[in-house]
Amino acid sequence: MFRKLSTATISRSSLMRSFSVGELSKDHQEVQQLCRQFSERELKPAASAIDREGSFPAAAIAKLAELGLMRVTVSPKYGGSGLDMLSLSLVVEELSRGCGSTGSIVSIHNCLYANLLHRLGTDEQQERFFNKYEKQTIGAFALSEADAGSDVAAMSTRAVQDTDGSWILNGTKAWVTSGIEAVAGIVFATVDPALKYKGITAFLVDFDGGNLAGLHRGRPEEKLGIRGTSTCDLILESVHVPAANVLGTVGGGMRIAMEQLDRARIGIASQALGISQAALETAIEYAKQRTAFGGTLIDLPAVRTRIAEMATKIEMTRLLVRKAAGELDRGLRATKACSMAKWVAGETATYAAHGCQQILGGMGYVKNLPAERYYRDARITEIYGGVTDVQKSIVADQVIRELK
Repeated sequence: MFRKLSTATISRSSLMRSFSVGELSKDHQEVQQLCRQFSERELKPAASAIDREGSFPAAAIAKLAELGLMRVTVSPKYGGSGLDMLSLSLVVEELSRGCGSTGSIVSIHNCLYANLLHRLGTDEQQERFFNKYEKQTIGAFALSEADAGSDVAAMSTRAVQDTDGSWILNGTKAWVTSGIEAVAGIVFATVDPALKYKGITAFLVDFDGGNLAGLHRGRPEEKLGIRGTSTCDLILESVHVPAANVLGTVGGGMRIAMEQLDRARIGIASQALGISQAALETAIEYAKQRTAFGGTLIDLPAVRTRIAEMATKIEMTRLLVRKAAGELDRGLRATKACSMAKWVAGETATYAAHGCQQILGGMGYVKNLPAERYYRDARITEIYGGVTDVQKSIVADQVIRELK
């Protein structure tokens, strides 16, 4: 039986305390251990079937909600655990170690929907969008479009104000994670394309159980990896949104999106870190058992070198991720740290998954063992939340600005 996370079991002062050289406080270790146990018992045994069938892990999500893990950083007033970003990072890392799909769902829901709603939503907005729904329900974040991914200013989804002050949304949002299951979402639209960034506005949209007039969900995308998550278009045809559902200010959506993407990148980096760790552990376990050349693979210098390189990259990544989470928890603008963590973590996940396949040889290419799933799941961590090239550009901008 797992014990629900709460501020009663994890003190806020401990969560906010900075760590030294990546060391975790006792309370953070408790979060880590809870999620590690859940991952081992609940996720690892189901991960292969979730991937093979492309099925949403509803049972696991329901259990995670009961543990307070679907609203990690949300106040207990709104059904959350009231924890910090470092705790959320640990949650996502450990869950992704067991199942990349489940880790992705938990990461994106927490980082891009629940955290944003709690961080900037009014009391009335939180009352409606948190307390109306059960804790296991999913929220979406709809920013990207087919022609406006990294180039957010090219957004074409329009928001036009009606005579009664409400807003009418028209357009199509692309690549919406959990778009099929989401009961509500934060949708970005422009009030005037000529204003470019300054026209972008965030709207809270209540999907009303999927019956909202004018809201249509596209077909789920067939994806290489994280196949237990749904990804689809959201088509908005004259969707009416009350004036009270503007999140933040009209025209303030671009800043909201960029600040929240910093948090999302910690989630994605943590997902990548969990996949990397799983790949390393699988490689070592296999190498200890597989015999070749009169001994086991684990004794071969080439295999040991590969394991050493994988482990070192993972440890470097873990320090970057925890540094970024710690900066946000101290109230700093951690854009550089978040982009560094996301960039390095994505590349490390691909590297570790590749190394695992190489050590397993032919068994790394078949579905009998999870190595090939790690590789497929790892690839998305270099893509969504801003491709690696975008992260490098962000880091360069930040470093140059700091030296002026």
